[in-house]
Amino acid sequence: MTRPYDAQLGLARLAERVRGRQKDNLPALFALTDPVRTPDPIAFASALAPGTGLVYRHYGAASRVETALALARIADELGLYLFISGDAQLADHVDADGIHWPERMLGQASSRRMRGDTRVFTASVHSAAAAKRARRAGVDALFHSTVFASQSATAGRPHGIFAAAALAQSIQIPVFPLGGVNARTGRRLCGLGFAGFACVGALSEG
Repeated sequence: MTRPYDAQLGLARLAERVRGRQKDNLPALFALTDPVRTPDPIAFASALAPGTGLVYRHYGAASRVETALALARIADELGLYLFISGDAQLADHVDADGIHWPERMLGQASSRRMRGDTRVFTASVHSAAAAKRARRAGVDALFHSTVFASQSATAGRPHGIFAAAALAQSIQIPVFPLGGVNARTGRRLCGLGFAGFACVGALSEG
C-alpha cells in the first residue's frame, strides 16, 4: 500500500513533468485544503513533499488562526510554500508566502496589489474572461477549475483539458489545472503548456 508521503512525492514528480521546461519561481504542485476532503489540515500538510505549495482554505473556521500558525511552522520545517486563501489579514499574521484569491475576490486582490503587497498571488478562475480579470488584478498564477470531473460540491461541469490548455497557451501567466487532478489524470496534462497542477483529494488516493 502506498503511504501518504509516497503518494505526494509521486504527485510532485508528476507535476514537474507537466511543467516540462517552463521555469518560474512557483511550485509545480499546489495542494489545497478542504473542510470535507482534508478535515485535518495539519496531517495533510505534514505528508506533503518538500517544495509543494500549500493553500489553506479555512472558510471562517473558529480555529483558523491557530491552524494557520501551525501550518506556517510545518511549512518552514518541511520546505513548503504557504498560501492563505481569501484572507489577507491572516496571511499577514502568519507571514504567509502568498495569498490565494477565489474568483469572487479578484477586486480585493487588485486593491491589495495596488497598496503594495508584493507576495505571490494565485487565483481560481472558471473562464477565460475571469482569467483576464485576474491578470489585470496583478495575479501571478491561475488555478483553472474545473478541468476533470471532481468530487467538490461546487465544482460544476468540467471544462476539459483542451479548454484549459488553450487558456494556458494564451494568457501569458502560469496556469495550473484544478479539479479531479490525481496521479492518473495528471499524466494527461503533460506537454500542454501547464505550469504544473493543483489538487485537493489526491493525497488520500495512494
